[in-house]
Amino acid sequence: MNPLKHIRRFATALAGLAGALVAFGATPAFAMHVPPPGVSTSPAVTTTPPVEVHTVVVGGMAGWQIALIAVVAALLAATVAVLLDRARIARRKAIAATA
Repeated sequence: MNPLKHIRRFATALAGLAGALVAFGATPAFAMHVPPPGVSTSPAVTTTPPVEVHTVVVGGMAGWQIALIAVVAALLAATVAVLLDRARIARRKAIAATA
C-alpha cells in the first residue's frame, strides 16, 4: 500500500481529534451562567424577580409549508440520485464496450 495513504489517514484522524478537543474545550466557556447586567449574584443583596416577558408570535411558517418543503426536498434528492446512478451505469457500459 502507498505510504502516503497511511500518512493522509493519520493526518485526517489527528485533525479530527484536534477539532474535537477544541470543540469540547470551548464548550464550558459558552455554557457558563452569566447574570444580566445590574443583577448581583451575592446572597446578601436582595434582588427583584426578573420581569416576565410574554412573547407574541406574529408570522412564521405554517405546518403545511414545512411539510411541502420537506416533500419537495426528498423528491429532488431522489431524482438527483437516480440521474447520477443512470449516468454512472451508462458511463460504465460505454467504457466496457470500447475496451
